[in-house]
Amino acid sequence: MNVLLRVPEKMTCSMKPAFKHRITTALAERAAQGLTRALTPLARQNEAQFVHQGRTYLNFSSNDYLGLATDPALIAAWQEGLSRYGCGSGASPLVTGFHQSHQTLEAMLCEWLGYERAILFNSGFSANQAVLFTLLQRGDLLLQDRLNHASLMEAGSLSAATMKRFRHNDVNHLSTLLSTDQTNVVVTEGVFSMDGDCAPLAELSACVQHRAVLMVDDAHGIGVLGRDGAGSCAAAEIHPDLLVVTFGKAFGLSGAAVLCDRDTGDYLTQFARHHVYSTAIPPAQAYALSRAIEMIQRDQWRRDKLRQLQEIYHTHLPRHVTASLSQTPIQPLIIGSSERAVQFATALREQGIWVSAIRPPTVPEGTARLRITLTAGHSEAQVRQLAMTMQQIMEASGEY
Repeated sequence: MNVLLRVPEKMTCSMKPAFKHRITTALAERAAQGLTRALTPLARQNEAQFVHQGRTYLNFSSNDYLGLATDPALIAAWQEGLSRYGCGSGASPLVTGFHQSHQTLEAMLCEWLGYERAILFNSGFSANQAVLFTLLQRGDLLLQDRLNHASLMEAGSLSAATMKRFRHNDVNHLSTLLSTDQTNVVVTEGVFSMDGDCAPLAELSACVQHRAVLMVDDAHGIGVLGRDGAGSCAAAEIHPDLLVVTFGKAFGLSGAAVLCDRDTGDYLTQFARHHVYSTAIPPAQAYALSRAIEMIQRDQWRRDKLRQLQEIYHTHLPRHVTASLSQTPIQPLIIGSSERAVQFATALREQGIWVSAIRPPTVPEGTARLRITLTAGHSEAQVRQLAMTMQQIMEASGEY
């Protein structure tokens, strides 16, 4: 049933002229560039298939890599958590928002990933920003991979430190930028969200040893890579000073944690404003996250299935488009122009396949792409259908 919401006349207001002009100009410019984004309300869960406007689509745009978001066991765990702890935490962690379920979750993360402390946050965005805003001071040198996530880049540019970017996955370039008279902090992603490629973590760790603090954002590697899903760093056999893991991808839930030594954890607890002044994640959610960790460690079959699906996808694509394929669930198809990327995504949607076109400013100019993600919730037949449909569209267009 569609409900028309009417705003009482006395509640209506208009933006001040200067702001109104600023807003309308920015929106018009984005529309003229063909870069307008829109929200899409789904009628069912964001799983391997979903319903939109009465039609069912195969979903290849989800980060639910292990298929946990709709797993009955994890849903039951959250429901049990709600029965035990209620809906919300009710306060920030240092007031009364920190519950036993949060403490249990932190302890499980530390034991699994090999750290002394785990500090919980509401999102990976806030975790990344909290670390850089809290730890960096004037005179520090922050060195970031140029393809790092927007949360890291924004925090770095707004922090007190001097920020420089090194060429993507270029350890030699990073080495030339390291300072001998400043505190160096090096930040990289473990798996890059738009390309699906992995950072050369072993080489980076060797390069910065004794010369810099190393921070790894493993949002897209945790749960998927490494023994028992312990992530990119475990797979590379390194132990960064700071490890950020997020719960909105392979964990099937939401939130994030910063893993670190005891002193750094105590420092973040005292001074990280995103932690101190934000309402804590619900204890029921923390309870469910603890169950998700158990499932990630136990269910090796989910990672095995992902690898099988990746092989099927690679096998059924034309050879000339395999250059950008990755060994992770993220499979980008670099197209170039934003217009062509949107056209390709639209053509797929007409065939019942939902793939997102990623355009600037999310990715650099000239690298608009389809960001295809595979999950353990997909079947082999669905992945073959995706690859074959993509090939048909390429052949029909004559441009790929």
